[in-house]
Amino acid sequence: MIDRPRLEEICREAADIAMSQWPGAGHALESWEKKPGSPVCVADLEVDAFLKRELAALLPSAGWLSEETVDHPERLDKGLCWLVDPIDGTRDYIAGRKGWAVSVGLVSAGRPLIGTLVAPARGETWSATAGQGAWRNGERLQASRREQLAGARVPADMLPPEDQDLAMVEKPNSIALRIAMVAAGEADLVATLRWGFEWDVAAAALIAREAGAAVTDAFGKPLDYNKRDPRAFGLLVSAPAIHKAAVERLADRAARYVEQGR
Repeated sequence: MIDRPRLEEICREAADIAMSQWPGAGHALESWEKKPGSPVCVADLEVDAFLKRELAALLPSAGWLSEETVDHPERLDKGLCWLVDPIDGTRDYIAGRKGWAVSVGLVSAGRPLIGTLVAPARGETWSATAGQGAWRNGERLQASRREQLAGARVPADMLPPEDQDLAMVEKPNSIALRIAMVAAGEADLVATLRWGFEWDVAAAALIAREAGAAVTDAFGKPLDYNKRDPRAFGLLVSAPAIHKAAVERLADRAARYVEQGR
């Protein structure tokens, strides 16, 4: 179907391009804001162009959806589509922090088929194939098995008053890496209450699911990919046993955010 070793090689080569400009390694970097609060840098664009070329050569039949490329509706007619965030966690990347990754997912008929994350500053390569488990640096992953929501570990900078019974752990800027923390059993819950894009989560969501985590939108519904509108409201990735309680806790907040955003 697809040359998996070559795919991981392409992702690592893309990560090398990013590392060659990473301020954390002492390199100067040109960056700007696409819109207020949305940073981008030269490395984002270079990695994106490299991945677009190499992945098209690897699988010419697949469509393309990326954060840094103008969207073309022709992808909707493809059975397969690459979902790419060339540097997920750009804020950490620009600041010289390690919480960023190259994220590459392949979806088939709207469902994740393959996911790869490369976080070179952390020395990590994460991968999953649907039905075949999830791995980090060659070690099979087992998601968190926590059974109680109270005390659940959440990658966060702060917690709202109604969530003070949860426990904060380190929060990389990359949402993909935060999801991967649940896959690795290093966090129990990741939740967002905002509109996000498919390319942010496609690869990591598959990794988490294949490791045994529960993965849905903020309302507990399955995530769909390669939609005409590539957005979804909210994300909830957790240990399976606490997922229902997390959905119930977030329900009113999620509904309020959606209503305010209309």
